[in-house]
Amino acid sequence: MQPLHRDLYRAFVDQGLDTWLARLPEQLARGLDRKRYGDLPAWEKAVAKLPPLPEDRRVVLDADTVTVEADLDASRRRQGENLLRALAPWRKGPYRLGGVHIDTEWRSDWKWQRVAPHLAPLSGRRVLDVGGGNGYHAWRMAGAGASFVLVIDPSPRFYWQFQAVRHFVGDADGGAVHFLPVGIEDVPEDLAFFDTVFSMGVLYHRPSPLEHLAQLRAALRPGGELVLETLVVEGDATTVLLPGDRYAAMPNVYFLPSSAALCTWLERGGFENVRVVDEADTPLDEQRATDWMTFQSLADFLDPDDPTKTREGHPAPRRAVVIANRPA
Repeated sequence: MQPLHRDLYRAFVDQGLDTWLARLPEQLARGLDRKRYGDLPAWEKAVAKLPPLPEDRRVVLDADTVTVEADLDASRRRQGENLLRALAPWRKGPYRLGGVHIDTEWRSDWKWQRVAPHLAPLSGRRVLDVGGGNGYHAWRMAGAGASFVLVIDPSPRFYWQFQAVRHFVGDADGGAVHFLPVGIEDVPEDLAFFDTVFSMGVLYHRPSPLEHLAQLRAALRPGGELVLETLVVEGDATTVLLPGDRYAAMPNVYFLPSSAALCTWLERGGFENVRVVDEADTPLDEQRATDWMTFQSLADFLDPDDPTKTREGHPAPRRAVVIANRPA
């Protein structure tokens, strides 16, 4: 067992996730396979070289910018910044780590501001964050008092970004936050364990959205809460857009329901107390290119003559947050 994974194994033991524990070696080996991911050794090396931090650093997880204040000299600060940039592009954030501000593509704090007021209190809860990227929202969940947060995302780049943030955070989260480089299909069937399951920005990437909803339900304990955020279109309970080859330049977008249709899917999938708590168009200053994500972003994917449409002619991105419960 690698030292990096000891806390993950220990957490699974402490949480009584024995069935899943037996699968961890294979899942970690597959998710961090150097033969599949040629850049992985470089990301691992970058994290290993991050400068040591003083014991008196100050960690803030309950603010919009996940922040670690540490007294680093100019040389170590430059070293840290260069190594963090080696992990780019940074999609979710923002972060301030050892004096380095990571201005990510997404203002993920804005999404959290829309979601957080509607959640069951996270204090003491066991949380699964599906497709959680580098873990920004997981740190916010820990800051809100969650006792166990598991991020699952199959991207090894996000895994090493998470480990970089972990280097700075240290044990200030009480050992609550963990990352496993797998997808929802790797969660044991009928786990019925988590108090809260988040799936934000995932559903439209799934070729079988109803199967995804069933997988999310199976991970929840009876009475647990699902927080679902996804792209939607305007319309009634029968409205679903199938964008075809691409949507906003993304090739892997399959189904965009109206929020009413999405509620119907959830109800037919066995959820109750289904409610839309937020719905709005995505503004250009929420998703944009930055110095830490220098590729094209939302503004490049819209019709230059009509920003209400994507460059393929579909309605511009609109996102909804729906909360529901697995029946007790």
